[in-house]
Amino acid sequence: MTGTDAPTTSATAAARTYPDYGRPLWQRWLLTRESAVIAALVVVAVVAAAVVPNFGTPITLGFLLLDVTPILLIALPMTLVIVSGEIDLSVASTLGLSSVLLGVLTKAGWPIEAAMVVCLVVGIVAGAVNGFLVTVVGLPSLAVTIGTLALFRGIAVGLLGTTAITEFPFFWQNLAQQRFGTSGIPVVMVLVVVLIVVFALLLHATPYGRGLFALGLSSETAQFSGVHVARTKFVAFMLTGLVAALAGIYWTLRYGSARGDNAVGLELSVIAAVLLGGVSIFGGKGAMHGVIAGVLLIGVLQSALRLANVSSDAINIITGVLLIVSVLSPRVLAWIRATRATRRRNLTP
Repeated sequence: MTGTDAPTTSATAAARTYPDYGRPLWQRWLLTRESAVIAALVVVAVVAAAVVPNFGTPITLGFLLLDVTPILLIALPMTLVIVSGEIDLSVASTLGLSSVLLGVLTKAGWPIEAAMVVCLVVGIVAGAVNGFLVTVVGLPSLAVTIGTLALFRGIAVGLLGTTAITEFPFFWQNLAQQRFGTSGIPVVMVLVVVLIVVFALLLHATPYGRGLFALGLSSETAQFSGVHVARTKFVAFMLTGLVAALAGIYWTLRYGSARGDNAVGLELSVIAAVLLGGVSIFGGKGAMHGVIAGVLLIGVLQSALRLANVSSDAINIITGVLLIVSVLSPRVLAWIRATRATRRRNLTP
C-alpha cells in the first residue's frame, strides 16, 4: 500500500465501521440490519403463535431453546471469525469429534468431568490447527476448514464407527434438559447467557474486538494501526474450536448419544444465522445482538415449520435460501443506495 492509498483506505474503513452521525439518533438505532432482524423475529413469533397449534406453549419454548443452544453457542465465536474476514466450516465436525471423545472416554471408565476437560482441550487444539494453517502458513480459511471438516469428522467416525454410545450419568443428562419450573426455560440457558455477555463485551468493548473489525476492513491498515494480525485471528479460531467442543458435550448429553455423525451440516445453520444477523461475509461489520436475533429467528421458523408438519428437506431448503439472501441483501441495498446517490448528483445543477 502506497502513501496515497492510506487515507483512502482509512476513510473507506471509517465509513463502513462507524454510523452516519448526520442522521437522527432514532434512525441510527432503528434503521439498521440488526433492528430489521429483531422485528422479523417478533413478527414470525407472533404469527406462529397465532397460526401454528401448540407453538406458544412453555413446552414448545423449552424445546425451541434446547434446539437452538448448539447453534447459538457456536455462533458467538463464529461471529468473531467472520468479522475478522475469515470463516470456519469445521465447527460441526469439531462438535462431532467432541461428542465421540466424551462417549469413548466415559465408556472406558473415565469420570465424565475429566472426559469433558479432554473434549475442551481437543476443541482448543482443533481451533489452533485451523488458526496455525491460516495465520502462520497463510492458507485461505475456506480451504483450510473444508479440509479440517473432513479430517475431524473422519477421526470421529474412525474412533466409533457406525455404533453409538448411549450410557452417561443421569445427573448430567438431566441437567442438559432440565427446565426452570413450569416456565419451559432450560437451565443450560444460564451458561448461554453468560457466554453471550462475555463474547458481546469481547467484540464490542475491548481492543481485541476493535482489532477484529479493523482486520475485516483491511489487514494492512489494521497492521499499521498496531493490531497483531496473526495473533488476533489465531485466538478467534481457538475460541471457535473451544466453544464447538462445548456444544458437542451439550449435544451428547441432551440427546444421550455419542455418534460420529452427530450435527452433520450444523455449520450451515450457524453461518446462516450469523449472516442473517447482519454480519458481513466480507468482514468488518456486525453486532452480537443481531446474531442472537438471527439464531432465534431461524430457530423459531424451523420450530414452527416442524409443528406444521413441513418436511425436513423443505426446512433445509428454506435455511439455504436464508443464507443466500443474507449474503446478497447487503450488496443489493448498497447498490440501491449508490444508484440513488448517483441520480441525485446528476440532477443537482
